[in-house]
Amino acid sequence: MLEKKETQLKKAKETAVLVGISSKSEGSEKIHEYLDELEFLVKTAGGKTMERFIQSLDFPNPKTYVGSGKLQEIKEYIKIQEIELVVFDDELSPSQLRNVEKELECKILDRTNLILDIFAKRAQTSHAKVQVELAQYQYLLPRLTRMWTHLERQKGGIGLRGPGETEIETDRRIIRDKISLLKKRLTQIDKQMSTQRKNRGELIRVALV
Repeated sequence: MLEKKETQLKKAKETAVLVGISSKSEGSEKIHEYLDELEFLVKTAGGKTMERFIQSLDFPNPKTYVGSGKLQEIKEYIKIQEIELVVFDDELSPSQLRNVEKELECKILDRTNLILDIFAKRAQTSHAKVQVELAQYQYLLPRLTRMWTHLERQKGGIGLRGPGETEIETDRRIIRDKISLLKKRLTQIDKQMSTQRKNRGELIRVALV
């Protein structure tokens, strides 16, 4: 019975592959360090890394981060292994994200989005939650055309905590209004915290011995 539960838990983890670029200036050893760190972040977020894809390039491909041949290799692997998530070591531009999503047809995250997701998972105070949500919406604003959100929205998962757990508005005006509202909320929380600190400072403190 215990083994069955452990098996179910293992299956519940999202499977992921990592993608990175090895440049001449940094060398192969450095990229493996970066991907070790990225794998740890995936694990922290609740996923399981199945494979790594590394390509030697001086600069990321402006359209798809990696070359077309490497992208095809990744596509074939995730299709055969039924991989749910592809995580890129660097932050993807909005156009890179759109092109990669169109080609791979699965959920795509970069390092920045993954870290924001972990922050959303661990935020405890109202101040921290609002800060993370604000950062997520600011990240989402130029990246509104996501192919995978409607597929994953119902069950959630890595990259969909915070604003990703509810329906993500795809209207830029609505997103900007949300950002403005969150900034105002942060200001209000800061004022409340400042007042509370001031009140505590005015209290008379005594010690009983």
